[in-house]
Amino acid sequence: MNNCERGPEPSYRVLGVRFDAVQISGVVGRMEEWIAQRERAHYIAVSNVHGLMESQHSESFKKVLDAADLCVPDGMPVIWVGRLRGHQMERRVYGPDLFLSFCRETEGKGYRHFFYGGAAGIPEALAEKLREQFPKLEVAGTYSPPFRALTQEEDAEIVEMINGANADVLWVGLGCPKQEIWMNEHRERLRVPVLVGVGQAFDIHAGRLRQAPRWMRENGLEWLFRLAAEPRRLWRRYLVYNSEFVFSELLEILGVRKFD
Repeated sequence: MNNCERGPEPSYRVLGVRFDAVQISGVVGRMEEWIAQRERAHYIAVSNVHGLMESQHSESFKKVLDAADLCVPDGMPVIWVGRLRGHQMERRVYGPDLFLSFCRETEGKGYRHFFYGGAAGIPEALAEKLREQFPKLEVAGTYSPPFRALTQEEDAEIVEMINGANADVLWVGLGCPKQEIWMNEHRERLRVPVLVGVGQAFDIHAGRLRQAPRWMRENGLEWLFRLAAEPRRLWRRYLVYNSEFVFSELLEILGVRKFD
């Protein structure tokens, strides 16, 4: 399959979904460019096999991923496919690592961070932990939305609250696919130059969720660690979706089926 181009980043497609062949340093640099320009809200989808397979079951969600200003490879299987396509990508753009890398590399530049998502108390705990680690980090605001559909009035109030905070980066921790859909639906109304969906990064960096050892994360085995920790909640995501991905990607690689 031919590679495709979107902006300055080279990209490739996996099962019909575009992924940008970037590394964390490149994503951080792009975020800083958008903050400097302040032209509009840009959103970044940090996607892995879970998000990819969600897109195979929902054409509307596939469009949400393709509409992202960056769709970066969070999962090692997506990285492996990119390498087969000829892209030199040493590591995946792991959401929790991207989150910390941006905070670390831009500390002291005055960027204002807003944390939206997570269970009650999680965004506040996250902000506190980050302030301990990065004393110069500026927190524009935090908000944990209810686990139900918002009314139009509630949604409008949240948009007004975020816009009033004058944030430079809005970190969204709603989980896939909810966070990507939320960013896509709200970017036209938000006056924040960068929106990033980082899912479990909120729970990990707030100290609520244990992280897989680095050797597992870098060798495509994080799913096994998470499945062992939460089998009843995650068995379908990993056992069914992972098997479906392997089968579908084999068909794509062998040229039996085209997903474009």
